Amino acid sequence: MTTINRRKLLQRSLVTTLSYGAGLTILANAKSARATPANEKITMAVIGCRGRGKQLMVGLASRADCQFKYLADVDSSLFEARGKTLADAQDGRKPECRQDFRTVLDDASVDAVVIATPDHWHVPAAIMACQAGKDVYVEKPLSHNCWEGRQTVEAARRNNRIVQVGTQNRSAPYNMAAKKYIEDGKLGTIHLCRVFNQKEWANFPAVPDSAPPQGLDWEMWNGPAPEHQYNAAIHKNWHHFWNYSGGDIVNDGIHQLDLARWLCGVEYPKSVYSTGARFDKEGAAETPDNQVATFEFDKLLMTFTLTLDTPYMLKSDPELRDNDIFPHWPQNATRIEIYGSEGVMFVGRMGGGWQVFERTKGRQPVVTEQMYGRFPDPNHQENFVDCIRSRELPNADVEKGHRSALLGHLANISYRLGGRKLVFDGQSEQIVDDSEAMKFYTRESYRAPYGVKA
Repeated sequence: MTTINRRKLLQRSLVTTLSYGAGLTILANAKSARATPANEKITMAVIGCRGRGKQLMVGLASRADCQFKYLADVDSSLFEARGKTLADAQDGRKPECRQDFRTVLDDASVDAVVIATPDHWHVPAAIMACQAGKDVYVEKPLSHNCWEGRQTVEAARRNNRIVQVGTQNRSAPYNMAAKKYIEDGKLGTIHLCRVFNQKEWANFPAVPDSAPPQGLDWEMWNGPAPEHQYNAAIHKNWHHFWNYSGGDIVNDGIHQLDLARWLCGVEYPKSVYSTGARFDKEGAAETPDNQVATFEFDKLLMTFTLTLDTPYMLKSDPELRDNDIFPHWPQNATRIEIYGSEGVMFVGRMGGGWQVFERTKGRQPVVTEQMYGRFPDPNHQENFVDCIRSRELPNADVEKGHRSALLGHLANISYRLGGRKLVFDGQSEQIVDDSEAMKFYTRESYRAPYGVKA
């Protein structure tokens, strides 16, 4: 009983210390934080308002210190429903709806934008917003390719903009506690970290090109990607086409890669090797459904394992995220395993908590330390708003988002070259002595007028 009470006390202490130390506020209802006069509210626009965009705009609009003036999406059929959702979240104030987000950037009254488009638009939209003097919350992954990320960092710094990447695990008090536990040496010497991203995501049938649905500006949706007629398979499953994304290692796995890189305190890999396959070939998907990558850092190996044909692997659901529950680690789809000389730490993203196991006693598991988690979206949004006002770098600053995205992009380059080992120079951010690999470092070209220029 004494041990249990000590652990509960430690958890409460860590949450309190880390929350205040990081400038975080855990709010059940952000509206209750303070009543903010209209002229002191942060005026925002959302760019892309489907699933994740809707969640972010509702979360921020529900705060007392934020208001959305614009809702931008290439699909005008969303305007009525999303406009009502946003109005309901901000006490009846209706947003102006625009198909071309660039017209929103012309409004000097807009302080910040939230970008939740498909991956291939993240960097062009973020750079345009920085150049227009807007602060930016951009969904993960930051970039479509290696080169784009550095351009975004430069645009943010040159224009003195706050850019928060949507890797919200960096704002979770329980993850901050895990990092402190590691930094304090309690896990011992660490030479191996294993990262997992396992789920069920089946291939999908190829379909012929067709006319776009009514209300959709396909030209704008396609944006910087190569010219292509509307195709429903691409529109609905862009995550699995190289022109628009990099498969699930960067789409969803970036959350775990970013968290693992942060917890382990590593920056650029010295080398990267990745192999895999699209085993389910009956369909249009281009990216792998099984993939393994190895990242070599100084004194640390990090591996990444992807499976998209494992329906028994379970992502942390809302009940787990919002309660004192740990995942069943062997079947947790998005876990991180950090192996130290004093124990192994299992970490769950998005509120999954963490536990440290040492050698068993009497064949029973021994938990050295643990901490429950909570879903960190409100914390991450709070951090973004605080940094807009303070001008301090946010928890998931663009530089951090760029370096984490590099891991997935480099792994994909290795995979696309048949599993070639890539040597990487972090100082120059170049693949060493491999001109063929460098051809994948960025797009061959960007379609006008959607080019990327910091």
